[in-house]
Amino acid sequence: MIGNDRKIGRFEIWVVSLDPTIGGEISKSRPCLVISPDEMNNNLKTILVAPITHTIRKYPTRIFINLKNQEGEIALDQMRAVDRVRFIHKIDRLNEILSYSVCEKLKEIFDYG
Repeated sequence: MIGNDRKIGRFEIWVVSLDPTIGGEISKSRPCLVISPDEMNNNLKTILVAPITHTIRKYPTRIFINLKNQEGEIALDQMRAVDRVRFIHKIDRLNEILSYSVCEKLKEIFDYG
């Protein structure tokens, strides 16, 4: 395992420190969904995440989530690689249905056709 010895898994939701940011990037410490596969998470210093926002925009690149009784969206349009030292603590894990929805939306976003 690289760097920080905490195990960080795909589809887990962690509070991540996203600052500093520039321009329209989602900022501050907030819940983020880990979207990179465990093979990457276990071997790289950076992990791909999608921030979770409580501002509902209904963009086609976002997925509705109810996290700790609060409505929000997984902002796949704001995904980024962050160093594992930015991970503060784990707060939850997506269920199977939402995990599938995330993968389907990522396929749609990156479709070459």
